[in-house]
Amino acid sequence: MQQVSDPLQILHDVFGYGSFRPGQEEIVQTVMAGENLLAIMPTGAGKSICYQLPALARDGLTVVVSPLIALMRDQVAALRNNGVEAGALNSSIDEEERRRIASGVREGTLKLLYVSPERLAHGNTIEWLARSNVRLMAIDEAHCVSQWGHDFRPEYAAIGEARRRLDGVQTVAFTATADVATRDDIVERLFEAPPRLFVHGFDRPNLRLAFAAKDNTRKQLLAFLDKHKGESGIIYCSSRNATEKIASMLESEGFRALPYHAGMDQSERDRNQDVFLQEDGVVVVATVAFGMGIDKPDVRFVAHAAMPKSIEAYYQEIGRAGRDGLPADTLTLYGMEDMRLRRLQIEDSGMSDEQKRVERQRLNALVSLCEAPVCRRQTLLAYFAEESPPCGHCDLCQEGAISFDGTVEAQKILSGILRTGERFGAEHIVNVLVGETTDMVARCGHDRLKTFGVGADRAKGEWRSLIRQVVALGLASVDVAGYGGLSVTERGWAALKGAEPVRLRSDVLRLRLGRRRKGQAAEEGTRVDADDPLLGALKALRTRLAKEASVPAYVIFTDRTLHEIAAARPLTASALAEIHGVGRAKIDRYGDAFLEVVAEHARA
Repeated sequence: MQQVSDPLQILHDVFGYGSFRPGQEEIVQTVMAGENLLAIMPTGAGKSICYQLPALARDGLTVVVSPLIALMRDQVAALRNNGVEAGALNSSIDEEERRRIASGVREGTLKLLYVSPERLAHGNTIEWLARSNVRLMAIDEAHCVSQWGHDFRPEYAAIGEARRRLDGVQTVAFTATADVATRDDIVERLFEAPPRLFVHGFDRPNLRLAFAAKDNTRKQLLAFLDKHKGESGIIYCSSRNATEKIASMLESEGFRALPYHAGMDQSERDRNQDVFLQEDGVVVVATVAFGMGIDKPDVRFVAHAAMPKSIEAYYQEIGRAGRDGLPADTLTLYGMEDMRLRRLQIEDSGMSDEQKRVERQRLNALVSLCEAPVCRRQTLLAYFAEESPPCGHCDLCQEGAISFDGTVEAQKILSGILRTGERFGAEHIVNVLVGETTDMVARCGHDRLKTFGVGADRAKGEWRSLIRQVVALGLASVDVAGYGGLSVTERGWAALKGAEPVRLRSDVLRLRLGRRRKGQAAEEGTRVDADDPLLGALKALRTRLAKEASVPAYVIFTDRTLHEIAAARPLTASALAEIHGVGRAKIDRYGDAFLEVVAEHARA
């Protein structure tokens, strides 16, 4: 392609965008000025443009370090679809592609080269790159370099040495998720001197946040998915077995659901991932093995069938929804067993004592988010040291968080824990409180305790929620080294003695899933009704073209672009060029086909 140095012109002509997104322009200017930088930008903020655009505006080669082959494949496909010469070095390419890349680098026509961290660490690769006029190194998912990051990848440790062997080439690092500890670790491992730091916030206002205590996971998921029929989404599970069961259950209920986990054959995983990327209305039920590098912009929902590992993991996983800026929905189900399992995983890990301490704090923060008494977004952003007014469209803002003086209830729970010897889990305490004589209760003689039956006025589900809140408030702790036994903390003793009142939430005692409020978030771009005939025809054409090219559907056009085409109904190439996301290369490649569909509906 012809060399153009004006970033704004490249943004319009190549990528089809009329303006920068918030935060992009300043970062692009910093890269163009030759400075090193670390940028923390929310998912969907357009991080890739921040290094792709300077790569096109300047001479030389840009090397992009990327963690997943699937991510490289999709980004290279998207760039080449926009008329940009790009390639990827990883274990999946054939000899012909390797020769094409070598030729493009030698002749100076290849602008972006995606490399896995493993390939970058190879001595021959570094020696070759040192002779290849590398002007910029961009590191995607930079939190993987840090031991504090939730996706720590040991192979990322070689990146710092690689850039030193490239004579300290200009380096830019990007991530969507990095608290202060992770941020400092990234800087120390990658840079000799502190780079320019850009923190553009963690807020994703188009995402609706909702949590619910587990009651009946199947019914809760179906109630949630009933609002999203025909839409693409992800359901995260804590085990491989759960992914298979939930995917099968959803299939029986009429959803197109595909499992994804590390225990599956690689070819089957790749096939399911390709179906999800290329087609509409597919639900992937997955472990956390699925997600990093999945750059599908029109994911309309993410649900967690079990509590995630941490707030960072939660933020990263829900961040896969709504990357196109349009409203997307999230739901996280959680329970006492989830909390116990997460704590046990931390204690049984090979982490250092210091890292275990950090992980415990992160888990405690997540538990607090689950039982938050105020706006979810406020609680989430506060963890990342950001202030926010109430969002108005999370579950708590819409349905309210009703609290009450729960001192007596907390005292009953704490008394039950003490009188049973501080060695039983939540379910046993619940049975004692409601007065249910189970085999264990009878065998231990707990049916003769003063606390036996003192909570008979409440249902077992309510007591489970109240115990979760007592744990979240730090009045009781869970014995992770044993079998989840509860014990009373110092704060709990104070509450038991009436030294301080205890406020508990009552709205979580009766589980319910709220309906989405109309107009809950401002949409970016024009939307037409989901059943609009022209929109359906445009999506069908996109699916056919994506399958023919073996690329994700969004590589052809994103949902936002199709909605704008359906609304504007352009009949000429020049009118099509005014649509968001339509650059010159895509007009040349797909313009006639999409204009013909619009024309057919105009004649109808």
